Amino acid sequence: MALAGTTAGPVVDAPGAPAARPLRAWQNAALERYFDPGREDPRDFLVTATPGAGKTTFALALARRLLDSRRVDRVVVVAPTDHLRTQWAEAAHRAGIELDPTMSNAVGPVRPDVRGYVTTYAQVAGHPMLHRARSTAKKSLVIMDEIHHAGDGLSWGDAVLEAFDDARRRLSLTGTPFRTKADERIPFVRYVEDDAPDAEGGLRSVADYTYGYREALADGVVRPVVFAAYTGTSRWRNSAGEVVAASLTDATTKSVEALAWRTALDPRGDWVPHVIAAMDERLNHLREHGMHDAGGLVLASDQDDARAYAKIVQRVTGEKPVLILSDDPKASQKITDFAEGDQRFAVCVRMVSEGVDVPRAACLAWMTSYRTPLFFAQAVGRVVRARRRGESATVFLPAVRPLLALAAELESDRDHVVAPPPSGEALDPAELDPLPPPEREPGAAGEYEALEAQAEFAHVLHGGRAVTAGGPGAGGPAEPLSADEEDFLGLPGLLSPEQTAALLAQRDAEIRKRTAAPRAADGEEEGAAAPGPAPEEPDEAVWHTAALLRKEIHGLVGRVAAGRQLPHASVYAKVRAAVPGPPSASAGVDVLRRRRDHLLSLV
Repeated sequence: MALAGTTAGPVVDAPGAPAARPLRAWQNAALERYFDPGREDPRDFLVTATPGAGKTTFALALARRLLDSRRVDRVVVVAPTDHLRTQWAEAAHRAGIELDPTMSNAVGPVRPDVRGYVTTYAQVAGHPMLHRARSTAKKSLVIMDEIHHAGDGLSWGDAVLEAFDDARRRLSLTGTPFRTKADERIPFVRYVEDDAPDAEGGLRSVADYTYGYREALADGVVRPVVFAAYTGTSRWRNSAGEVVAASLTDATTKSVEALAWRTALDPRGDWVPHVIAAMDERLNHLREHGMHDAGGLVLASDQDDARAYAKIVQRVTGEKPVLILSDDPKASQKITDFAEGDQRFAVCVRMVSEGVDVPRAACLAWMTSYRTPLFFAQAVGRVVRARRRGESATVFLPAVRPLLALAAELESDRDHVVAPPPSGEALDPAELDPLPPPEREPGAAGEYEALEAQAEFAHVLHGGRAVTAGGPGAGGPAEPLSADEEDFLGLPGLLSPEQTAALLAQRDAEIRKRTAAPRAADGEEEGAAAPGPAPEEPDEAVWHTAALLRKEIHGLVGRVAAGRQLPHASVYAKVRAAVPGPPSASAGVDVLRRRRDHLLSLV
């Protein structure tokens, strides 16, 4: 049965909520599909939308309407990471829905002054029956963000099924269509047999609504992407003590290509500084031509490389980057600060690969050995979110076949919308097969030693074609570009592929000079530039106010306990007797304020 009065339009605000932005056309269309009077009222609904399209906004618009119509009374969001819990809660607050991202499995009921909570797949797997009790205590909408994570292991999928099988409604979101083995179905997802040549009898998910990169680009929702591939000669010593040299683009076998790739990513070589300098040039250009806060992300394979790359960024650019590591307790805050700040570079491993919203990030340096289609799509998705017409994204990557194949898949979508003059020689499809999944070469330790790696601009990728500066069969370099032409770099259709390649090739010679004699880092802290006007502070979210009150109560209990020589537990018991209610972890803001005020009277 369809919900009455559900015509598409802006999110309906709760009293006192900030003004909501009008929904995009695809979000309205997805809502119309959900509430279609001609179909059965859906209990499960799967949306596949390209990264950067606004899945969170759509989900909260749907939640707002279901809450307002009393179809549901509670919203539960399951996210892949802890950082995304806060991001979801902040977005929900802006939509007039208070969700608590701080609830742990040690806390029982949901606080009365919030509409629900945000948790992670790992937390659900840790105590599925607790989440089952929470999601069935009231009529609940369960939003499962990046639902493919429920297939990361059978235990996670089983836990999601156990926790939310009886929930009133379920909305599943993903940024990439996914495949699943026949014996590892993700709960609440419909499947069909996958007839792709490499599917090997697997299953393919079927979405209730799909919004791909092609449609998002045509609508101006995402930025066009320019893939700039860099080659270069790598040299390493094998177990026999022989020095081997190979180019990234001319490797004779997959094993040689893998070793050349690994050597290029070694922070002791020249490939990494060269590409970082090219990315620095691009960021400078963007900042000088309208995108004043443009930022760049550097993706590393592991934390050691990330730390080394951060030092290279500082040496090459003279600015200290933001270093974001998963074991840093301040990692989530660093992501938030970078997203809202003006720093030019952030170096990370996988912290910003999925779901993390950094709209000002316009450049990505792929300095990792990861090569799965899902990770590639999610990582590139961090730099394609459009804020205004005319912005573009640039991805700097090694010119190796696995990454060119993944980039070509996105390129094929792009060129259905914007078609620059066709040129360049098509890559042989047989050469685009991904490398085998192992990241490390087999053998005893010490059989491989990276010696050096040089970088050189190879080509831009256009519609699956490698386009060089002189074009296919060119007898010499392309004609120099005018300043006006340079301003259009990254807008496919305004520059031909040859012109874009020519511009990058011209800049490449300048970059080589920079990296040959890089200026020393000045040691100054990032953010030395004069700050702009402070943004207007939004209303505080309920969950954040509660967290601050709990922290304040804890400190006051310590002071009272020390002054009266009482155990902390005794003081907590007296406070609960004076101000009745649930434990602090489950208490509402009003109860917490009264307990805080009571403790202040005792200090």
